[in-house]
Amino acid sequence: MSKIITTEIVKKIAELAKLKPSEEEILKYEKELSAFFEHAQALEEVDTDWIEPLYQVWNLQNVMRKDKIVKSKISKDLVWCSANKSENWSFLVKNVL
Repeated sequence: MSKIITTEIVKKIAELAKLKPSEEEILKYEKELSAFFEHAQALEEVDTDWIEPLYQVWNLQNVMRKDKIVKSKISKDLVWCSANKSENWSFLVKNVL
């Protein structure tokens, strides 16, 4: 059986993840990922036509509350005055990244 994951694929994944694995690690990941995908391929051969699709394991339901509109006791002007920087009714903040 041919390899599903090649060295080039592992190197590309590492590049996208901004990782710099050693040649030893690349070979290790190539072997491990190939084994994983070979196993996944084997599972595709299992006959599941008789199994009904399952959308949820547990019979859970979302519990939602109704939104309540509450009048603020603080004036808009006071809020905007306390902002470090604002523009066009938006707060300006420093970039996170």
